[in-house]
Amino acid sequence: MAATVLSQTAEYALRAVLFIAARGNGAVVRADEIATVLKIPSSYLSKTLRVLAKAGVLTSERGRTGGFRLSEPAGTLMLDRVVAPFMEDATRRHCLLGGKTCSDATACAAHHAWKATAEQIAVFFRTTTLAALQEW
Repeated sequence: MAATVLSQTAEYALRAVLFIAARGNGAVVRADEIATVLKIPSSYLSKTLRVLAKAGVLTSERGRTGGFRLSEPAGTLMLDRVVAPFMEDATRRHCLLGGKTCSDATACAAHHAWKATAEQIAVFFRTTTLAALQEW
């Protein structure tokens, strides 16, 4: 059983933003289209996209031809900006084994190995752009 790295909402956010980025620079994409193609519940995705707009990741445009677009080029938008609004206490790691207190001073059995892995994951999200994922 693997530990969850992203919340379900953060995963949906990342998938939606990648979908918008795939449309190209400045493309406006409707929320219902994203929901249909990615098979994400429409009302859930709409709320997620609004949070991303409030966080400055997306820009929203109202009206019949409205939708969402990236607020900056995919080559400069880091993944951590996309997922951070949806990660519970994103700056603090949680105990892999579910302990209430887990730190270097009060480490669980998995703490030291998981700490190194969690730090690598955090570096990946801080240093990887949307454009880099599009290239893979």
